[in-house]
Amino acid sequence: MAEPLAGLRAIEFGQLLAGPFTGTLLGDFGAEVIKIEAPGDGDAMRDWGRLRHNDRSLWWSILARNKRSVALNLREPEGQRIAADLAATADIVLENFRPGTMEKWGLGPEDLHARNPDLIYARVSGYGQTGRYRDRPGFASAGEAISGLRHINGYPDQAPPRSGISLGDTLAAQSAFQGILLALIARNNGAQGQVVDASIVDACFAMSESSTLEYEKTGFVRQPTGPRLPRIAPSNVYCSKDGKWVVIAANHDTLWRRLAKIMGRPELGEDERFATHHARGEHEDLLDEIIGEFAAQHTAAELDELVNGGGVVCAPVYTAEDVYKDPYFRERELLVEVEDEVHGRITVPGIVPKLSRTPGSIRQAARWTVGADTEAVLEELERG
Repeated sequence: MAEPLAGLRAIEFGQLLAGPFTGTLLGDFGAEVIKIEAPGDGDAMRDWGRLRHNDRSLWWSILARNKRSVALNLREPEGQRIAADLAATADIVLENFRPGTMEKWGLGPEDLHARNPDLIYARVSGYGQTGRYRDRPGFASAGEAISGLRHINGYPDQAPPRSGISLGDTLAAQSAFQGILLALIARNNGAQGQVVDASIVDACFAMSESSTLEYEKTGFVRQPTGPRLPRIAPSNVYCSKDGKWVVIAANHDTLWRRLAKIMGRPELGEDERFATHHARGEHEDLLDEIIGEFAAQHTAAELDELVNGGGVVCAPVYTAEDVYKDPYFRERELLVEVEDEVHGRITVPGIVPKLSRTPGSIRQAARWTVGADTEAVLEELERG
């Protein structure tokens, strides 16, 4: 069967990560994605990334898959006219400019809904389309900071660290993708098109659990706690005999008793200091010391086999090299091989989630020439 979004057309405006990654998700599940780029250099992501191969970005090969590239100058009336004509044929418009930019070009929701009332108009920004901060420039780093996400990460008395990825952008893209799917369901149920307003701050804040409610009702402010959650014990990272970090989590009565047996100390499973969830929370430092001593006697591979084999949660902390070499990631099609016109045969992240009847697919490699599909798309537009 076809992918679940097959037959839908999405027009992607914008650049960098949050908006374009939303477009990647749409394309992965079958939508025709037409990416609008500025003539010349195109999307700045074409040149981003820490490392290069064949003097080109590696990131672009992932972000631009399943997309057609059309070059339009949106600052000129002719480019705006063509963009509006394309949007009139679309099911979804996706943009991630600063609020008000698309309106300035005559491509805002009201403009496009006038011609295409069933259009789903998805907007991805730093702070959202409403509120006092809407006009601020927004990157993932700022959204992670003001949402409170950065504050609770890291260690006490240290600068709040960032993740080694653009976490806020990816979360915002997934939020926008979710909103688009919900709007499509609503449309299928008889509603007209609508605006999906997703932001980096929104997506990061949605992960905050009960932290603000805890402050409201008790005055308690969560603080960074390093590799563990206070009073959720044992659940931490432990250093193995060969100097690798391994997660071991036995923060449930049954799991703790299993771990005690694995460590060769079954009596600890019934020890009153550790027998219940609350007791373990009171003695989490001692638990970490005991488990740390056990972990130091085994290699990471041995811990992986011993602890998982005993029915307790355990996982090594992987590097990209570890991920690449573990067959599991190919068995799950989390890593798949595709052809790329610049980099040749490459191994890239696969498509998630996995659908049993209508899975997504990588049907087209990234377009390396800005506007590679302009002529073809405009000819199709003229033919109607």
